[in-house]
Amino acid sequence: MSLVLVAVFPIFALVAAGYLCGRARLFGDNATDVLNNFVVYLALPALLFRAMARSGFGDLAHGGFVLAFGGGMALTFALSFLLEQGARRPYGHPLADRSIEALAAGYPNTGYMGIPLCLAVFGDAGLPPAIVSAILTVCVLFAVAIALIELDIQAEPNIGRTIAKATVAVLRNPLVFSPLGGLAFSAFGVQLPGPIDGALDLLGASASPCALVTIGLFLAETPSGGHLRDLVRMVSLKLLVQPAITAVLALGVFDLPRLWSHSAILLAALPTGTGPFMLAKLYEREPAATSRAILISTLLSVATISALIAWLE
Repeated sequence: MSLVLVAVFPIFALVAAGYLCGRARLFGDNATDVLNNFVVYLALPALLFRAMARSGFGDLAHGGFVLAFGGGMALTFALSFLLEQGARRPYGHPLADRSIEALAAGYPNTGYMGIPLCLAVFGDAGLPPAIVSAILTVCVLFAVAIALIELDIQAEPNIGRTIAKATVAVLRNPLVFSPLGGLAFSAFGVQLPGPIDGALDLLGASASPCALVTIGLFLAETPSGGHLRDLVRMVSLKLLVQPAITAVLALGVFDLPRLWSHSAILLAALPTGTGPFMLAKLYEREPAATSRAILISTLLSVATISALIAWLE
């Protein structure tokens, strides 16, 4: 129980602080966008780049973890698609809407919440699995959702153009190319100069607290809306089904080492990240359902993650 208090309370305390500041409009109307840009384009890339430059590909090369965590995401995404088969779509592009909702069901908040949580629970050893999970979430699941949406909204679907657009969207993400850049430094044996390493260390240290406060600010702006049935389906799949599938794969199928199996389960149990909401806004789909799923799953994850950490402990 001590680990639960030490690891979980600071995480959700910062989220709550951001939420209260957002409700009070303490930082102004554009605070969420500004702080989000700082995290996405500076703080998290600095943390990921430095971590990879100081470690290497060997710390990430764990096929069993990739299959367990990635398999949990893929199966949850597919299961959501099946369950949404009969859902009513009053507006056009049903495949796009189903893709966004399936993404909300299987898209854990690995970047903003997973990295600080793994660092709190497992120490520095928890950073490699958190980085792998973030790369899988952004590079694979996010790209699949973009491809499906593009296929649906194009007047004449073009497979090559769709794949190219999804690939470009993924590679432009700083959370993808920053760890890849760090891996390149490590592969060629390039040592970061002391002053640069120190600057990246300071910048990366701000990533976790700023990311958690950003989540709170975003939740404070979450609009109401969304059908109850859709919300229940997305949140149940995210908080219960995905970690259960991942646990079966990590413990029963691939027999991962303790650190990697526990990291996979914990990361799979994270609430829905902001990616589905971003796609809903980008493609002008209804964002209320996904934003409510983010809010509700984050609130409920206080209990589910605490219980999971107590069980793992």
